[in-house]
Amino acid sequence: MIAALFTGIAAAPWMRAALRNGAIVLAVLLFLLALRRSGERAGRLAERLKATEKTNDVQRRMLEAAARRPRSRDDLADRLRNGRF
Repeated sequence: MIAALFTGIAAAPWMRAALRNGAIVLAVLLFLLALRRSGERAGRLAERLKATEKTNDVQRRMLEAAARRPRSRDDLADRLRNGRF
């Protein structure tokens, strides 16, 4: 019964045009929503990458500072006497 009703409604040329245009509008709307969602995802990934790079930079600087530290109290005293600390 529903199929017969739909077939009767879709038989009119203006209704076929309306259905076709509605389908096109729906497809474009879904495409735009998907595009927006992927843009938001890309933005979040870019923020995460930036935060990770900042963390890695801080850790690298900490490791470099640790590599330059005095190894013993005598080394520390020598550096303080020489004014290189």
